[in-house]
Amino acid sequence: MKYLKTVGFNSNQPIGRGFNFPYDISFSKDGRIFLINRASVADVSRRATRIQIFDFDEEWLGEFASSGRYPVGDTQDLFKSPVSISFDQEDRVYITDEILNEVKIFDSKGNFLNKWGAEKGSEHQLNGPSGIVHGLDGTVFVVEQFAHRVSNLTKDGELIHSWGSFGSDRGQFHTPWGIAIDIEGHVYVADWKNDRIQKFTSEGQFIDSFGESGDGEGQFHRPSSVAIDSSGSIFVADWGNERVQVLDSDGNCAQILYGEATLSKWAEEWLEVNPDEYDLRKSSNLLVKDLPKHLQSIYHVSSQTEPLFWGPVSVKVDSEDRLFVTEHSRHRIQIYEQS
Repeated sequence: MKYLKTVGFNSNQPIGRGFNFPYDISFSKDGRIFLINRASVADVSRRATRIQIFDFDEEWLGEFASSGRYPVGDTQDLFKSPVSISFDQEDRVYITDEILNEVKIFDSKGNFLNKWGAEKGSEHQLNGPSGIVHGLDGTVFVVEQFAHRVSNLTKDGELIHSWGSFGSDRGQFHTPWGIAIDIEGHVYVADWKNDRIQKFTSEGQFIDSFGESGDGEGQFHRPSSVAIDSSGSIFVADWGNERVQVLDSDGNCAQILYGEATLSKWAEEWLEVNPDEYDLRKSSNLLVKDLPKHLQSIYHVSSQTEPLFWGPVSVKVDSEDRLFVTEHSRHRIQIYEQS
């Protein structure tokens, strides 16, 4: 993969372009990018929590939904801690909320349609929903991190089947997080605290497992997201190691990405109207190479070196097989293309 561009910059404002702890993205049929702006946990009001819409060329197209403290419109659209986002074949967008234990559904214009998962007495109550993806048959696969399972549901939230339990054996999970489906319908789950990716049939039958704990090639530390391109390459957000690993279809490490971010169009435009900030930036050392010994951890190196990934929480692949890496701690997306 070859670095292409960066989208986004940090903004804690409750409206308008700019990200504040982004968590995941998905793509509508017409190529628009929908992003979960989760906002800082330090801001108890979560006033910046919303869904933002823009395109590949960084054209700002709008936003919808809101946080509990600052409702906008129908309060059915309120979020507390949105996690993951997926479009179905009818261009409706499904978004998980791990605190509300809900999946909320909107049309492609951001109008609220439905929600399910938290109702007492319902056939299937969600327990910490995180990753979400749509299967080839239009059904929904949801990772339930606190129940250590994957559930396959209809578009209306009716349970089809579930699999998984707490543990480290094949088919078991420890706080799973991300999920993806390849072109053959196989399901891949980022098994977060087991430091591995597990592969299943769409019925939940175990096929394979990739990775183990560590920071070497093919090893992971808290993988949070997984994505598959049309050739079967596997992309893993190796969140705890502040990197993205590219695996071949057999799970062997083919490439490791550490981040090469440049300024986005939005950041450039903001700096041009804030010349004092731009001058300060030009005189700052944004490529710290000689950190003191107590700051030699992977986390500190990334936090002190602007181009590198810092908090790569999500990986997604678009229809052109471009890789989008969402960084929650640097409030941006780095985009890669096939090399």
